[in-house]
Amino acid sequence: MTVDNDDKWAALRQTPPPPDGSDGEAGPADPEAYTGKRDIPQPQPLERHGPARVIAMANQKGGVGKTTSTINLGAALAEYGRKVLLVDFDPQGALCVGFGVNPHTLDLTIYNLLMQDGVNIEDVVIKTNVAGLHVLPANIDLSAAEIQLVNEVAREQTLTRVLRPVMSEYDFIIIDCQPSLGLLTVNALTAAHGVLVPLECEFFSLRGVALLLDTVDKVRERLNFDLELEGILATMYDSRTTHCRQVLQRVVEAFGDRVYQTVITRTVRFPETTVAGEPITTWAPASSGARAYRQLAREVLAAHDLRR
Repeated sequence: MTVDNDDKWAALRQTPPPPDGSDGEAGPADPEAYTGKRDIPQPQPLERHGPARVIAMANQKGGVGKTTSTINLGAALAEYGRKVLLVDFDPQGALCVGFGVNPHTLDLTIYNLLMQDGVNIEDVVIKTNVAGLHVLPANIDLSAAEIQLVNEVAREQTLTRVLRPVMSEYDFIIIDCQPSLGLLTVNALTAAHGVLVPLECEFFSLRGVALLLDTVDKVRERLNFDLELEGILATMYDSRTTHCRQVLQRVVEAFGDRVYQTVITRTVRFPETTVAGEPITTWAPASSGARAYRQLAREVLAAHDLRR
């Protein structure tokens, strides 16, 4: 699915929404007034697992909710009976921290899988407290891989090679990308079937997505012909501000039904889950954040079923 950066999208990148208190209507507070209200079917149980759909959670801007969305979407998918592997592909190791794992104490990480012979993925994978949810951890060692891979043959396919042996064991593999468009992110895009873009409801996040989509187009043309835009996930939405509402409205105008109906609103529960080392679906299962990620999981599963 190619994303066209047409004149409408170019104007969207260049012109910020007017500040709060400016002329014009603020728009409705309910985010689904912009993204639409559609019936999302309940997922059906699986008779067998695999092959996995690989999703890269990517945005070169930091602080937009990539890791939070990777953890909680993965946990929600696992709640619906799917086997899920989360890949920490950021040297900061935030995904590990989100499950209460100190990445700096690990002897084996995804770096060893990428750069060393004789290391099996089963030796590195960590089982979480959520049934069916596993993590492939990373730490600061991964930052060296970006430099070392430069001289490797088929360096963009290294992650694809690492994941290939377990594709039949999982239903979803979600890659938490680092906030850059470097070689590690290109590896993730080359290994993925789809790109899920968390987009903070803030103007500068909106502008940065154009660079990511340019990279996605280049990877599709040169390395991964099947790569498509999985969807745009609006995050950190605050219904009290005109700015958030207008940014969400413009995102929907630019991307249409590629924007998920689910919108992730700001809540103090998400920072709490990081301290607790648990997904929000287990830490605060009745919270609005947990309900939102379960709805997102249903959207992802419904779209996956349509592709089959």
